[in-house]
Amino acid sequence: MTSTDEIRTARRLGVSGLHVAPLGVGAMLMGTRTPEDESRRILDHFVTEVVPRFAAPDGAAVPGMIDTADCYCWWEDEGSMGGHSERLLGQWLADSGARPSVHLATKGSGMLSSVDGVFVDGAADWDVARTRYVGAGASTLRDSLAGSLGRLGLDAVDLYYVHVDDRRTPLRETLGFLASAAEAGLVGSYGWSNVPAWRLAEIRALCESEGWPQPVAVQQQHSYLRPRAGLDSRSIVSSEQQDYLAEHPDLQLVAYSPVLKGLFSAPERRDPAFWAMGAYAGPDAKARLAAVDRVAAATGATGNQVVLAWLLAQESPTVLPLVGARTFDQYLECAEAIDVALSAEQLEELGAAGA
Repeated sequence: MTSTDEIRTARRLGVSGLHVAPLGVGAMLMGTRTPEDESRRILDHFVTEVVPRFAAPDGAAVPGMIDTADCYCWWEDEGSMGGHSERLLGQWLADSGARPSVHLATKGSGMLSSVDGVFVDGAADWDVARTRYVGAGASTLRDSLAGSLGRLGLDAVDLYYVHVDDRRTPLRETLGFLASAAEAGLVGSYGWSNVPAWRLAEIRALCESEGWPQPVAVQQQHSYLRPRAGLDSRSIVSSEQQDYLAEHPDLQLVAYSPVLKGLFSAPERRDPAFWAMGAYAGPDAKARLAAVDRVAAATGATGNQVVLAWLLAQESPTVLPLVGARTFDQYLECAEAIDVALSAEQLEELGAAGA
């Protein structure tokens, strides 16, 4: 990295004794839009240059989170069912010997039952795709987890998510399988993704009543911008969900798309017509983007780095951002956010900005 060799305290995952680096890598595009050589360059840098910068409070080495899913990335390869990212990660883990440095997360329930008719003129029709999720039934998750472990070349995965919340399947069935997978040592822990706060409360209550292990992570889209008024989304963190997570620190917020496709460093992407901006556009976003620009100018950091540094500084709830870059240069810009030190005044300015 660029500015210091300081070793910093890592982040505790939930209320467990496990600590991980507070910045992770999202591997969604690896093996498709990000070719193998570029993917390996990112992964090698992460485990050799970023992860060692952090340690547990007792000084012990910690792993860094690398996140994937069984369905990644069928929409980048028409006619496929996904699995590209897991296969690439499995081969990299076998070649690199980096398994001890990695807290590996994958997901099930977001695979499609069929990709027939999902592509129109070479692009995925997500309205159709969302009707094809295989769901979170026990037998489905059992097969999905087995498939993931096979592609990864592993006997167990550290963290396993329900990728797409499935309300058609009884919650007891899904949680029963996850508890049994944890007991069998197939998963170290589990989490949920793309889920509203009220479902998290249901999950907590059922786990308590059955004596099952609680989920340790919830993975949602989360950034510095706040969703626009009236937005209905299960995937983007709402103020209600932030409040829930602040009250339950045993559930770590893992943030995907934390820099919203790089728009904090690329003003031309801030147009509401740009798809990553659409969920946030409005006066509040305009004021918060202006605050990012001011702090970036004052610190010499990029906008993306300022936002990641702000997310890393949050305490209630804490945030573990995933860097899901397409290229090594995009990844490196984000990885260097761990060296951006925001003053208390700058953190206050960023937090107070907005309508």
